[in-house]
Amino acid sequence: MERKWWQEEVIYQIYPKSFKDSNGDGIGDIRGITEKLDYLKDLGVTMLWICPVYRSPMDDNGYDVSDYRALAPEFGEMEDLEELIREAKRREIKIMMDLVINHSSDEHEWFRKALEDPESRYHDYYVFKEGTEIPNNWRSIFGGSVWEKVPGRDEYYYHTFGKKQPDLNWENEELRKELYDMVNWWLDQGIAGFRIDAISFIKKDLTWESREPDGVDGLVKCTKTSRNWPGIEKFLYELRNETFDKHCCVTVAEAAGVPYDKMDEFIGEDGFFDMIFDFRYADLDIASGSEWFKRIPWTVKELNEKIMASQMTMQKYGWTANFIENHDQPRAASKYLKEAQDNPDAVKMMAAMYFFLRGTPFIYQGQELGMVDFERTSIEQFNDISSIDQYYRSIEEGLTEDEALKIVNLRSRDNARTPFPWNGEKYGGFSEETPWLEMTEEYPKINANAQVGQQGSIYEFYREMIAYRQSGPHRDTLIYGAIEPVETGDDVIAYRRYTDEESICCLFNFSGEEREETLPSENGTPLWGNLDHVSVDGNKIRLQPYQAVLIKEKM
Repeated sequence: MERKWWQEEVIYQIYPKSFKDSNGDGIGDIRGITEKLDYLKDLGVTMLWICPVYRSPMDDNGYDVSDYRALAPEFGEMEDLEELIREAKRREIKIMMDLVINHSSDEHEWFRKALEDPESRYHDYYVFKEGTEIPNNWRSIFGGSVWEKVPGRDEYYYHTFGKKQPDLNWENEELRKELYDMVNWWLDQGIAGFRIDAISFIKKDLTWESREPDGVDGLVKCTKTSRNWPGIEKFLYELRNETFDKHCCVTVAEAAGVPYDKMDEFIGEDGFFDMIFDFRYADLDIASGSEWFKRIPWTVKELNEKIMASQMTMQKYGWTANFIENHDQPRAASKYLKEAQDNPDAVKMMAAMYFFLRGTPFIYQGQELGMVDFERTSIEQFNDISSIDQYYRSIEEGLTEDEALKIVNLRSRDNARTPFPWNGEKYGGFSEETPWLEMTEEYPKINANAQVGQQGSIYEFYREMIAYRQSGPHRDTLIYGAIEPVETGDDVIAYRRYTDEESICCLFNFSGEEREETLPSENGTPLWGNLDHVSVDGNKIRLQPYQAVLIKEKM
């Protein structure tokens, strides 16, 4: 495919509430991000994805927007954001914002006016149904019915997520124009683009018919009736044409559930977006992203198969966004490495495994330190609305309170949202006051101050790995080269990155024991890895426990 500027980016995701508190209120803010730009520059990242900082009542931590053109006061003023954009640019770092346009907050002016006057134009900005009974049996992503009764009226409004997040009615052309004007306004502020939240839910099954229940609550997942629904392509093409195409920007879609045979529409040459997150390998441990209590055992071989299926599909159609952590996922070290989560070699190996895949790599804050999950002892310690719903729904589905708590600890979105540990002091240097969310227990041991400049640390490994991709002698192959899987044993993931001029075999041992593998060619040259010793004999390689190694093959 034609080379694009955003293929060379290394994108670092920031959850502002938990990154750095600059004013001592226990909540991270925009000035806190600006304070740490040199840390990010030294790491080597080239773009920041900032999770929502728009005005919001914070029912879903900013993913419930009450004013798209104003900032939440706890994060700062517009002048602070302008300063962040300016200071980041001075360090050659771009800023990408989060775009939440499937729904708004119920405190948005549009929704307030819709409730005040059913005859107003704003009433059709949302999805309302008249009646004395709930319109259908669809279940929201955060549990319970997608329908919430309007107080004092025989009417219900629709919400894919929480009841304080009413869905916007994309069938309304006037609403769409308002959204496009807002998107263009933000792009004119000098940002580099958007990560687009939950965009695959904007089109619904307009028959609104009930379906066969799939839970003891008598409800059915709304993903079956309002995700990637036929007709969504009209809205997505229009969104692109009216906004993104008018700017030199990058777009990354959170569009779970897109069938692989439809991927061309999303990221192809004439696709809606530049990149997409594929959650198939991220959710390999659960039945679906909205049913944590249905745990699924998995193997490294299955992880390998899911990653390679994703890579080969994305290569066929376009470009992808590679990740192992984000604000909605538990920490990768805990999820993928399990008992080896505290082994630095294992953490580095896993990092290299995803980082050199074909696509643009994303790093989530704290991932570069090897942060791990917490263990809460009570549901009262959780902030995440989804975690609380999953706890009670798990009990409803037959789990004990202890079993439900264990499941939520394993999967809670709060795992990734704990405050960033800058040092080993109280509250980890994140704030001088009690943080809005409890720290992860490991912060006296895992923190930035203990790793920056320390040879052999996970942070320094990330720094070296980023530099190797961005400016090393094999950057063209590792960024733009094609990919194909390499057959291995069950505990090893391997693939080739190649161009017409060069081929590099990348191998990653997920086992705590040595593994011998057969290389595609003989007498390859070791290039780079997480361990010093590489044992190659002809076409055989003996991988040490948790070893990552890149081998240049003879052409």
